[in-house]
Amino acid sequence: MRMAGEQGEEAPGAILRRFYATLLESFGPQRWWPARTRWEVIWGAILTQNTTWRNATLALKNLRKAGLLAWRPLRQISLRELQQQIRPAGFYRQKARTLRNFAVWIEQAHGGSLDSLFSLGAARARAQLLALPGIGPETADAILLYSGGQPVFVADAYTRRVLSRHKLLSPAADYPSAQQFLHQHLPPDAALFNEFHALLVEAAKRFCHRNVAHCEDCPLGKFLERNSKFENRKSKMETRLATRVSIPRLRLWQEGEAL
Repeated sequence: MRMAGEQGEEAPGAILRRFYATLLESFGPQRWWPARTRWEVIWGAILTQNTTWRNATLALKNLRKAGLLAWRPLRQISLRELQQQIRPAGFYRQKARTLRNFAVWIEQAHGGSLDSLFSLGAARARAQLLALPGIGPETADAILLYSGGQPVFVADAYTRRVLSRHKLLSPAADYPSAQQFLHQHLPPDAALFNEFHALLVEAAKRFCHRNVAHCEDCPLGKFLERNSKFENRKSKMETRLATRVSIPRLRLWQEGEAL
């Protein structure tokens, strides 16, 4: 597979910037994260693990009605009641423990202050978040970017799917390698990361599905032409080589069939 850095035609950073401009023009600003407070962003990042945003939203609505969109009231509620509040998000027992552990930790480590956490900078704050049970890289980065305004790209499955289909990433690229690629080729700008990630998610949800891609309708479809020409040339060359190798066997089969 030809990767973006091997094109010899356009640098990956330039391609990414063109993708961003195209998606922004097509979809408009996404205004992520869809939350009213920084705490709601954090609870949402945890609740959306292994489920749809729709299910996470139902759980958030329950927390909002119960006045639990902050660390102090969430810590005071019983674990059983918290589980019932977030049941629509699935894995509610595990997620209730994660929410409770976060609330306890933020009080003990930072006096309940998100400003204290984010003032550490992205690297140190990320290390602390990843040390918490139930907080993985994607959740930690969503918290840092959307709640803390830190320049950390959330290289989730939607992002990797779109970029791999455009040959910017390998289909086997994992979260760390995809994030490293994006950090390497984009300026460390939290506003850019925020909007670009949201736009890539929107493109993936509308057109770049897991099992089928509607490239003809996608705003990024026009950027596949160059890759397609390369792949077509490669396929023709492979076909010619394969034909040369298989000719003797084909003739033997034809002769045998004639007999």
